[in-house]
Amino acid sequence: MKTSASGLVAQEGVRCRKYAFVGQSAAFAGIDKTIRTIAPSDCPVIITGETGTGKEMVARKIHSLSQRCGQIFVPVDCTTLTGQLFESQLFGHVKGAFTSAFSDTLGFFRAADGGTIFFDEISELPLDLQAKLLRVLEEGAVMPLGSTKAFPVDVRVLCATNRELREMVRNDKFRADLYYRLNVVNLEISPLRDRKEDVVILAEYFLDKQAGLYDGPAKRLTPSAIKILTDYDWPGNVRELANVIERAYVLSQSEEEIRPSMLPMEILVGDILPEQEREQEFPAMGEVNKKLVIRALQATNGHKMAATKLLKIDYGKLSRLIKKHNLHPSYH
Repeated sequence: MKTSASGLVAQEGVRCRKYAFVGQSAAFAGIDKTIRTIAPSDCPVIITGETGTGKEMVARKIHSLSQRCGQIFVPVDCTTLTGQLFESQLFGHVKGAFTSAFSDTLGFFRAADGGTIFFDEISELPLDLQAKLLRVLEEGAVMPLGSTKAFPVDVRVLCATNRELREMVRNDKFRADLYYRLNVVNLEISPLRDRKEDVVILAEYFLDKQAGLYDGPAKRLTPSAIKILTDYDWPGNVRELANVIERAYVLSQSEEEIRPSMLPMEILVGDILPEQEREQEFPAMGEVNKKLVIRALQATNGHKMAATKLLKIDYGKLSRLIKKHNLHPSYH
């Protein structure tokens, strides 16, 4: 594990593909510690958290630290699998098992033999398919469609969901026996809004990643850009941050800095009001106007005419607002 002044970057394995796990918050440290504790065992894990929090990344990290590190990691998107297609893709089939079965296939389970299989959005599996999955997990063997022969498989099972499985069990929407078979360890990933200390180090990591992908120069965030990023609530979590940073890197072209003008408008205006003012029925209009003007000027690199287009007001009104709120002419 590498340690830097800006935080922790966990990268493991010579034989394994390296998966960066980045953060410096207490929540990150807790997740990292749990991953390192459970990775060496073969116990099933259910990873929970909102969309975009990086549940698959956590699953890959568990795999990369396990004894199965040198073997394959097979992700399965449960939202795309239904009926016969699910059985065929998961368990394989023999030639002639159904109309379009022109040759034998292994299926995900046999392909993952010796490694790890990851069920993303496990909550979306229909009940009848949950029963078939449970049978495979209990017997440690799969029977391809159209075959009478069972093939033993040795896989570690990791799952992820953004739903409350226990509630689904109570409502008979998820099998209790499958839930208890999978829920040996439950690892909850906190949303990015609850670990703001990780925003900047993640943003810097994504900037470095973009520099490598585009074979371009390293870039840094300006203090004003950092403030905007850390003030934003990130409803799309880490995935949204990664997309915002990629956009900013591309828009910055040959410049060395990422400024507010390179961030999307929803990020710029996402925190116009402090949290306590958002809860008020009638927030102070003057404060709202002031912050809107500041953000518009930041987004346009201080160009007033461009700011008037963002705010949909005329040049004279913008000038009066700048004077009224005694705003400094430099905003980047």
